[in-house]
Amino acid sequence: QVQVVESGGGLVHPGGSLRLSCAASGTLFRIYTMGWYRQAPGKQRELVAGITRDGSTNYADSVKGRFTSSRDNAKNTVYLQMNSLKPEDTAVYYCNADIKSRVGGSAEAYWGQGTQVTVSS
Repeated sequence: QVQVVESGGGLVHPGGSLRLSCAASGTLFRIYTMGWYRQAPGKQRELVAGITRDGSTNYADSVKGRFTSSRDNAKNTVYLQMNSLKPEDTAVYYCNADIKSRVGGSAEAYWGQGTQVTVSS
């Protein structure tokens, strides 16, 4: 019953900005760590940003200073603000969330369907 859905991708010019959203819905008890990953054609999937429930973040070196992750626990949503976008940021961006669906249960990882980000002149 738990679903994770990303939104906000699109086509932007180099130097532009996008804000991605990832919303979890359905029957859930608590969301723990959430993360943003991306995968470009011919490239390995990489962790872009991670954020714990208390808001602690970590970023890939390639996006530090340009991307910022945040979350709104009341809305079960995590965001990725992407500034100063470069062509090499082009990829499908995925959201991952560690979610406990019920009291007494164990946390499981849920993935969104991905949203395409294309940075091109």
